[in-house]
Amino acid sequence: MDDLAQLIAWRAKLLNLRMGGVREITDAGGDRVRFGSDAELARAIASVEAAILRAGRATPHTIIFRTSKGL
Repeated sequence: MDDLAQLIAWRAKLLNLRMGGVREITDAGGDRVRFGSDAELARAIASVEAAILRAGRATPHTIIFRTSKGL
């Protein structure tokens, strides 16, 4: 899984592409990604945002204590 900072940076790049009307990007590995439509780019942004939410939930929400008097 990608680091949270990397996911946030990737989302920022995708948003800049969408706002700039560009449909093609070269990633860090040198691979080119071309989005066929604005809807496809929007789905990519939604996918990255979902991954960011999943990465942010790595900490537990509930802690359960089990105690006893030692009997």
